[in-house]
Amino acid sequence: MSLEKQRTAIITGITGQDGAYLTKLLFDKGYSIIGVTRSHNKDSLLKLKQLNIASNVIIEECDLIDLSSIIKLIDKYKPDEIYNLAAQSSVGVSFKQPIGTISFNIISVLNLLEAIRIIKPTIRFYQASSSEMYGKVTNLPVTINTPMHPLSPYAISKASAHWIVVNYRESYGLHACNGVLFNHESVLRGNDFFVKKVIHETVKNHKNPEWVLKVGNIDIKRDFGYSPNYVEAMWLMLQSDVPDDFIICSGKSISLRSIIEYTFAKLNVSLDKLVIDTDFMRPTDIEDIYGDNTPAKTKLNWNYDLDFYQVLEILINEEIQFLDLKSF
Repeated sequence: MSLEKQRTAIITGITGQDGAYLTKLLFDKGYSIIGVTRSHNKDSLLKLKQLNIASNVIIEECDLIDLSSIIKLIDKYKPDEIYNLAAQSSVGVSFKQPIGTISFNIISVLNLLEAIRIIKPTIRFYQASSSEMYGKVTNLPVTINTPMHPLSPYAISKASAHWIVVNYRESYGLHACNGVLFNHESVLRGNDFFVKKVIHETVKNHKNPEWVLKVGNIDIKRDFGYSPNYVEAMWLMLQSDVPDDFIICSGKSISLRSIIEYTFAKLNVSLDKLVIDTDFMRPTDIEDIYGDNTPAKTKLNWNYDLDFYQVLEILINEEIQFLDLKSF
């Protein structure tokens, strides 16, 4: 009986929501996993610990802006796959820190691809692209060929990185793929992201008479999904014989207002607690966006059919369990 060699994967941005779920997925498939962080401290592995997988990962500190550091890392582990999830990923922060956002999100990808080209060109590379790249779209749903009109420094940086991946695939023959993930949520999402903020604050404060939920423009619509299912699409991309780029989404959009209304109704909170605050308004915003997930379903055999109200039900229950609120 032949024994299949254990595969090794490097995951940058492993301390985030997707990093944790991807780590669990790969560990369950028998991978050896190297997690890359900018700095390693006791709180950096919190999400991995929540999934009880922190002890299954080798953590390495690496500055993705420093090409020599990446070359040493790849030369040390010679991985089969690299998943690049590292980024300054807040659209709001990118308006306040445009230079830092654009510099890191572009140079880090360029360095990773160049290191792969130099050290081990057979490595399969996944880049976390973003639906924000498409921005001001005139035709929906968004497909991989929809013209890009980014509306934020973050979106500009992701669009640039996206085309760098395409260029290295076409110019050097690397197995490099872009996964254009639309918004995807879980209990591990940071509290500064809209859906998690709404659910976290409402669950935590639903019985507090003084509490109000302050939000910005909630009449925009977005395509939301569930993170544990979306990371499976990342893995499927790198198993394909032919590298390509894919839209990963639910295929439907929902208004932010509807999300609040559903959450408030679920937790018996009056809509009087909702406050529109201009401080939370962005300079520019996409009014409505949703994608076409047909190629991912047909070419990758990715199975996803969750309605976002189903996902909201999961998220609210997870948040209640996470906060261990016994009053429900």
